Amino acid sequence: MWVADMDFRTPDFIMEALRQRCEHEVLGYALPPESYWEAVCNWLLRHYNINSSREELHFIPGIVSGISFVLQAMTQPGEGVLVTTPVYPPFLNLPQDGHRQLVCSPLKIVDGRFAIDFEDLEWRARQCRWMILSNPHNPGGTVWGEEVLRRLADICYRNNVNVIADEIHADMTLSGHRHISFSTVSQHAKDISITFMAPSKTFNMAGLGSSVCYCPNTSLRNRFFGYLDGYEVAGGNIFAYVGAEAAFTHGEEWLKQMLRYLEGNVAFLRDYLSANLPQVKAVLPEASYLAWLDFSDMGFQHDELKDRFLNRARVAMNDGTTFGGNNYRCRFRLNLGCPRSVLEDCLNRICDALK
Repeated sequence: MWVADMDFRTPDFIMEALRQRCEHEVLGYALPPESYWEAVCNWLLRHYNINSSREELHFIPGIVSGISFVLQAMTQPGEGVLVTTPVYPPFLNLPQDGHRQLVCSPLKIVDGRFAIDFEDLEWRARQCRWMILSNPHNPGGTVWGEEVLRRLADICYRNNVNVIADEIHADMTLSGHRHISFSTVSQHAKDISITFMAPSKTFNMAGLGSSVCYCPNTSLRNRFFGYLDGYEVAGGNIFAYVGAEAAFTHGEEWLKQMLRYLEGNVAFLRDYLSANLPQVKAVLPEASYLAWLDFSDMGFQHDELKDRFLNRARVAMNDGTTFGGNNYRCRFRLNLGCPRSVLEDCLNRICDALK
């Protein structure tokens, strides 16, 4: 219940597109066709009001790779990179492994969802040149509203901080919530941002390595895209293009049905915890399938919880300390992207292991 992909089969329209491409029986070098770019542009406009042009987009083999490329191309060793914690572990590891200064602004939990401490964030932004933003947030799936993102953009613009917006879970926003792409909230946001999106989580095709980068600012784009092309690090394979085009062209109805099922899983988790583990505090997804569970009121130490979950319950979740250190002891990330019977079995195992 840890790795961020789903147990659901990749949709039939993607699999059929891949099968048809295999029938060609020539797997030589390939470039993304114009139909791929049309599908990407149409999806971004239809879902996020991003009116992109071809020159503002670049194929990326994966978003973690893309973030790494930005840090290599656009920052110098020792420069500050800002993140809000708890956060997806590569956001912490990439700056540190690249000899940049990692600067963390802890999130607050308000009414069961994450909230940005803007006073703390502005103080820390003065030490940085780039910020990595998880939008929607991972873990917990909190959807950042328009006012939050606009305030964040103003702070970063004032402090000369550019923003890498990871919006890989944008398509998986659940009913009652609306994803706002960071680049669309203001001119400031548009001027300072590089946005990454992908069909990989949405359509369970992460193994194809198919992501896209949107950069509307000419100066940033020339530097970053020049790095990608100059070092030839951002090419894709035939199936990445074919699969993504099929997803963006035919994926609307499948996505709606999948999201309805995920909403049922989120409701099931909420009700199960209330009935059986009321001491557990949860940040439940408003987008994606990644819940954040706080077991600190259960009376166990962090290592004992890890042992009980893995060796008694036989359930593997993400260790919360990997999302930002010891402040997140006794916290775990749980993947809900599975059949409900699997989720119920998992929760029963966890409940039994804590008795």
